[in-house]
Amino acid sequence: MRDTEITVNRKALRDYQILESYEAGIELKGTEVKSIRQGHLNLQDAFASIKDGQVFLHQCDIRPYDKASHEQHEGRRTRRLLLHKREINKLYGQVMVKGVALIAVKAYWKNHRVKIQLALAKGKASHDKRQDLRKREDQRDIDRALAHARRHR
Repeated sequence: MRDTEITVNRKALRDYQILESYEAGIELKGTEVKSIRQGHLNLQDAFASIKDGQVFLHQCDIRPYDKASHEQHEGRRTRRLLLHKREINKLYGQVMVKGVALIAVKAYWKNHRVKIQLALAKGKASHDKRQDLRKREDQRDIDRALAHARRHR
């Protein structure tokens, strides 16, 4: 079974340098799963924190499910992430380093379960962002030139 991507946090990929990534399960309610199946998940400002040996996801927005009867979930509630204890301990040690954050990069389906890709990330300075943009533009120009050369052989 292939992993099916739900959403990607493009802002995080632009603003942070990804050092290491982890796969985590997420504890959800039934209406949240149905809402995610409809594509109503937003990781725009999502980040994780470690408290009492557990990892929690904050600022992850799952819109309420339209057809829910009596029990509805809160859109931006804090949700528990499921990781192995040794992974949590390793993350805790690395998050204590100044300037390192734990952010949600991607959400996807894996074997009928929602998984979150967490990343240890360091904030980029504005000159780093400009440098990345320049690299992308240069690569795009190279690809265009190669495509043009192939067409006019």
